[in-house]
Amino acid sequence: MSNNTSSIVSKVWSFCNPLRDVGVGYGDYLEQLTYLLFLKMADEYSKPPYNRTLIIPKEYNWESLTNKKGAELELHYATLLRELSTQKGLLGQIFTKSQNKIQDPAMLAKVIDMIDSEQWLVMGADVKGDIYEGLLEKNAEDVKSGAGQYFTPRSLIRTMVECVQPQPMKTIADPACGTGGFFLAAYDYLVANNKFDKDQNKFLKHSTFFGNEIVAGTRRLALMNLFLHNIGDIDSDNFISPADALIAATPITYDYILANPPFGKKSSQTFTNEEGELEKDDLTYNRQDFWATTSNKQLNFVQHIRTMLKTTGIAAVVVPDNVLFEGGAGETIRKKMLETTDLHTILRLPTGVFYAQGVKANVIFFDNKPASKDPWTKEIWVYDYRTNIHHTLKKNPLKLNDLKDFINCYNPSNRHNRKETFNAETNPEGRWRKFTYEEIVTRDKTSLDITWLKDKSLADLDNLPDPDVLAADIIENLESGLVSFREIMIKLNSKD
Repeated sequence: MSNNTSSIVSKVWSFCNPLRDVGVGYGDYLEQLTYLLFLKMADEYSKPPYNRTLIIPKEYNWESLTNKKGAELELHYATLLRELSTQKGLLGQIFTKSQNKIQDPAMLAKVIDMIDSEQWLVMGADVKGDIYEGLLEKNAEDVKSGAGQYFTPRSLIRTMVECVQPQPMKTIADPACGTGGFFLAAYDYLVANNKFDKDQNKFLKHSTFFGNEIVAGTRRLALMNLFLHNIGDIDSDNFISPADALIAATPITYDYILANPPFGKKSSQTFTNEEGELEKDDLTYNRQDFWATTSNKQLNFVQHIRTMLKTTGIAAVVVPDNVLFEGGAGETIRKKMLETTDLHTILRLPTGVFYAQGVKANVIFFDNKPASKDPWTKEIWVYDYRTNIHHTLKKNPLKLNDLKDFINCYNPSNRHNRKETFNAETNPEGRWRKFTYEEIVTRDKTSLDITWLKDKSLADLDNLPDPDVLAADIIENLESGLVSFREIMIKLNSKD
């Protein structure tokens, strides 16, 4: 195996363009890599020094692929995918609904040869992980694939993890885990900041992470992503459930929740009507443990995440603006959150950082608490990283360094010792400000959508953002408007 990480990355990437030329997108290539890498690593586990007995039938193992070419290879590969999808545990989950998307047998053989030429188990988890994470990010950038909705900017994830500071021998969950970004960042943080004994290592590998992901292809990518980063094992049970997390309360509770639930206000299921047309039906989850019944998916996730936490549990969750200001169920939920948890911090995010366009989002940080007659939230600290901030996905992407000031203000080592940077007289442009519980509950609808900074673009025409930033903002606003119009149309059609 080459010790040059960049040469391995280049080799894996070298197939992207030729495959795209024959209609195989990043997502399809990523899926095929997942199947093939899993089989190759299983093959390596079955040989010295590991000598493990694996559940993969011999006729469908890695060696069954390396000695075939042409139409024989294509037919055997299709059969292999179908048969392995019926297996139990992680193996079956990796191959669920698998299909061969590389229809050119010669190209398929080249990818197999590329994977066969390396010894993957002796590579560091960071090397394998970097290769796979790079492909996931490329796939997220591919607008046609729609994969961006499952990809949270890694700089934002790392920021959330650095603020929460997860500790060893604690459980971490994500009810909408996408490709597993929060798990990997938490794993990296734990490994970098602790020395583990044998039992702690075992717990980290097998008993720390738990998630839900209802999209089979995305769940597959998450499982493989974690496996390549040394989380879970080739014959371990599946720790990412395919079930809809919102259907029912979790049977166990967790120490930490780190999540970015899917954008979009409505929970819906798609069905075919009598005319053969696709329609959407709003889903309302009737849960006894929820404070309010609503079809607003984001509000349901906030309620669900609170129920997932131990009474000492800690959460950091990305939510869109409507969660902070919407009336009705939204107001009820916010009031209950302030009463039953310590909702202590809100990070206001700028637009242009997510692959889903037109999103105005925030991160809410809260600690769960036991029952009490008095509200647990005493004050909320807000960091406004939105006003007069402009990011774009390609030219000016969000970086960890951009959020370092927020992390410092958050003061993870002792968040009870914080200092405001905002001062009406001496620093009116300060982005870090405290609001008391009394100030919050007197606001209309108990709104947590709080801003105090002046938008310079409205006041100073000489300091307008670059044209491409303005164009991106216009596109985001138009697309956000289209989403709202579609929801109105669906409602109107449902009443006909």
